Amino acid sequence: MSYEELDSLRFGIEGGVARVTIDHAPINLLDLELMRQLSQAGRLLAADDRVRVIVFDSANPDFFIAHADVAMIREMPSDEPEGMSGFQRVVERYRNMDKISIGKLEGCARGGGSEFLLSLDMRFAARGKAMVSQPEVGLGILPGGSGTQRLAHLMGRSRALEAIIGCEDFDADLAERYGWVNRSFDPAELGPFVDALAKRIASFPAEALAKAKRAVVAAEGDVANRLELENSLFHATLRGPAAKKRMERFLRVGGQTPEYERELGSHLEALGEDD
Repeated sequence: MSYEELDSLRFGIEGGVARVTIDHAPINLLDLELMRQLSQAGRLLAADDRVRVIVFDSANPDFFIAHADVAMIREMPSDEPEGMSGFQRVVERYRNMDKISIGKLEGCARGGGSEFLLSLDMRFAARGKAMVSQPEVGLGILPGGSGTQRLAHLMGRSRALEAIIGCEDFDADLAERYGWVNRSFDPAELGPFVDALAKRIASFPAEALAKAKRAVVAAEGDVANRLELENSLFHATLRGPAAKKRMERFLRVGGQTPEYERELGSHLEALGEDD
């Protein structure tokens, strides 16, 4: 497997910095193909000695990663799972790899898109353009790709519950205030800041970067067991009638189209009309 074979991702490597642009039209939907490519990219980047820092951005100005494919979720078995899910393992690879990862957020990152972003080491967002949310509870399920654990660690219990159960969109400034992203910037300032930070970090010794990250990640404790619990609870929601009805309605009324997705947060309450 090579970088060139991953056609939903664009790669550029220079000066120790890998720039990965997500380009999976029309909305960077986290379907099986994009998930597979992000997984393969994680393996390639982890093994690439040229890379010390990875910067993720999007070719789509409106969507970083829209969210996980709801049609795919509807087809998932509801049986009690064993261990972590496939996507949890993907995001854990990024959290644990001996590279520093940065998310440059200029569009929407909801659901699994937010969870991928949260697995990166740092996140920086553009004011007036960036949006993050975990809308899963509005669909009758829960964040099952690490969101319950990442947000609770970053925000604390109360704010994590507000984000996860409230299902509202957070703009860049509110996301910064809650700890969802590191900082928010005016759009013209975001790119230069991320570029300068990535180059600065990449100039430092690779061994020191890897060991410093490993020490910080260790402070999060035993994440694997908590992710297994999240995965079990997620699959339990799939067995309920509310999730089936809401996901079916979501797809029927226009979910996963660019027009609907831009205002997804305002549509969630209406998904319960058939309950």
